[in-house]
Amino acid sequence: MTLAKDGYIPRIIDERLEQYLRVFGAVQLRGPKWCGKTWTALHKAQSATMLMDPIEGAAAKLRAELNPTLILEGAKPRLIDEWQEVEGVWDAVRYAVDQSSGKGQYILTGSIKPRRKKYRHSGAGRIATLQMSPMTLSESGDSSNQISLASLFDGDFPQPLVADIGLKELIDLTVRGGWPDALDVAPADYQIAPQGYIDAIVNNELFDEESPQRDAAKLKRLLYALARTNTGLVNDSALTSDYLGAALHDSSLNEDHVITVARSSVDEYLSELRKVFIIEDVAPWDPKIRSRVRIRQAPKRMFVDPSLAIASLGIGAGKLYEDLMTYGLMFENLVLRDLRVYARASNGEVFHYRDNSDLEIDAIVELQDGLWGAFEIKLGEHQVDGAAKQLLRLKDKIIGAGGKPPACLGVITGGGTGWMRDDGVAVIPINAFCA
Repeated sequence: MTLAKDGYIPRIIDERLEQYLRVFGAVQLRGPKWCGKTWTALHKAQSATMLMDPIEGAAAKLRAELNPTLILEGAKPRLIDEWQEVEGVWDAVRYAVDQSSGKGQYILTGSIKPRRKKYRHSGAGRIATLQMSPMTLSESGDSSNQISLASLFDGDFPQPLVADIGLKELIDLTVRGGWPDALDVAPADYQIAPQGYIDAIVNNELFDEESPQRDAAKLKRLLYALARTNTGLVNDSALTSDYLGAALHDSSLNEDHVITVARSSVDEYLSELRKVFIIEDVAPWDPKIRSRVRIRQAPKRMFVDPSLAIASLGIGAGKLYEDLMTYGLMFENLVLRDLRVYARASNGEVFHYRDNSDLEIDAIVELQDGLWGAFEIKLGEHQVDGAAKQLLRLKDKIIGAGGKPPACLGVITGGGTGWMRDDGVAVIPINAFCA
């Protein structure tokens, strides 16, 4: 019998966690705070140590600091929640797994990528890592689940369907985000929790005794700049300029020196924001063909959840309804969040594509076996024709250069009609999509 909580909502990652526990001695679940890691782990765990528990956590941390093996005792699988809080826990788990041939002994959860000094051994071959994200629309019950990514790769597409959703409702779901505890919050209050999340990051999470020189105001400006260019290909110069703001135009300062210092600071903040899973990079796709197709290699930056980008801009649903250009960026973030989860369920990853002819595709899903599919993300159905032309242009370019043809092509929209076009491009309402 596990420690599963009443009211647990099944997650797409459940099946992969169970699979990994059959293969590895320990599994690490990592991802942003509040995305549901602990409840998902408890759904599989037989016993647990909660290092951040306000009542028992202090005693557990003290025992772990004296001897990390003291918190490893208990029925297996044993959950160690927020393991990175105590140096030595990772190595103790790795050593315990080394001493036993048993599978599925430990589940580690963490909401920060620890600094290297927290452990001496990578745990390769003993501790597997699974990335967890906030809830998709499929998981939160906001998708009809009629079109699956796996089925698209299998060449299967359902009969035409209608997945109506009002623009206001879609914007509300984007503002709410995929946070499990927000599912029962009234729409008027959707913005409060993500804003509190960003405030905590700005004022607390990235500031400690090891980094006294950090500036909360500058970090807030950087988050604003990242949100304003969310899911875009933005060079470091433009990001640094936004980060500096008025300081760049202060004639009393040496501009070159200011920019040099600022870029170093921006790089540090970006690294820290990745460590606490606020932003993620979408890597460029390399079709692995010997040809004259030259790929631009810059990553796209996105927020782990669109609600955090919206909170960083300091706006709400009303402003987004009035500014659909800005909402289009947030909608793309919403789709990429869900698409990454759906792709991982099929042992795939999400990339983006842009080449030297400025052909740009929002998302490429590549599976472990080399199959790939391309997707454009468009809020309105009136944009489907143009998006389909881009996808077909990519298909022709890759095949013409000797590459493997796509397993599927699709335009993901903000609701409406789902169908398969005569040219082989699927039209996929986001509120009908699933893994």
